[in-house]
Amino acid sequence: MASSSSSLIRRIVPFFTTRIRQNYRLLNSYASSALSQPQSQSQVEAPDSVLMAESCVRVDKKSSCRLRIGSWNIGTLTGKSIELVKILQKRRVNIACVQETRWVGSKARNVDGYKLWYSGAVRGKNGMGILVDRELREYVVEVRRVNDRLMFIKLVIGECTLNVVSAYAPQAGLDVEVKRRFWEGLDETVRSFPPSERLFIGGDFNGRIGSAAGSYGKVHGGFGLGDKNGGGTSLLDLARAFELVIANSIFPKREEHLVTFQSAAGRTQIDYLLLRRCDRGLCKDCKVIPGESLATQHRLLVLDIGILLKRKRRCARGSSRIRWGALTKDNAQELEKRLSAMGA
Repeated sequence: MASSSSSLIRRIVPFFTTRIRQNYRLLNSYASSALSQPQSQSQVEAPDSVLMAESCVRVDKKSSCRLRIGSWNIGTLTGKSIELVKILQKRRVNIACVQETRWVGSKARNVDGYKLWYSGAVRGKNGMGILVDRELREYVVEVRRVNDRLMFIKLVIGECTLNVVSAYAPQAGLDVEVKRRFWEGLDETVRSFPPSERLFIGGDFNGRIGSAAGSYGKVHGGFGLGDKNGGGTSLLDLARAFELVIANSIFPKREEHLVTFQSAAGRTQIDYLLLRRCDRGLCKDCKVIPGESLATQHRLLVLDIGILLKRKRRCARGSSRIRWGALTKDNAQELEKRLSAMGA
């Protein structure tokens, strides 16, 4: 049996080295048309087992995607950018809103796989930034720097559009006019997003929303910290006006996972993440991550969401080629007959 197979192979090899090489283009041309058109009785088929798809196309497929959005007042970004990115990688943060960068300019830079867009007007004061990881940075289609306290980015992933806003509200002791300009600017920014687009706001709002929801039950989940003040009321009013919900108020947490700011004067909650009320079901968790020493006073706040995205996957089609290694005794004889019939 072995000698018979060896004899057959010795006869087949010269045939393939001469005839098939001469007709290589003909075979591939035929394979391409055979896959793309209905076949007639006169068309000659190569054995299916020796055809292999060579090209692919992309088709849509819906899949669930987990995203983690963070917000952090880092005090200053000078000398901290690499360390910041390492923390974001460790904590699996995909998009991070950072406040008080204290950098001047409206630029972008790559930091160890993340893309950082930042905005600042006065050296050593205020300044905003948004970082996006390696997987999502290619989906950013717009970056808008409103001022040194407000900026946003827009991402389009399949059929899903996400707007991420980074905000830094004035401190309690600043002039009333400064506060008014900030809240009006944030109002105009939020108003500019179509209701069909998803919206996430992360920022240091220098205000306390309090532990009780009170008359703000639709925007305050009832799990806050401390007593409400003027800055917190302004945030609650904004959320109510645009049908938003404060994410870090809707999950029961220990105090350690609610405190976003600590100093010698005490521990409180002044940093928040917000999203549209209709998207509340997307919110899987929202908490403070203690233990990171990058910023001395503020803590990293993260929001986990699950979004159904229409992603792409590859599907085989198109031109085929011969898998010579798959030739067996039987289909080699079959292919020889078909080539002979074609006049090869």
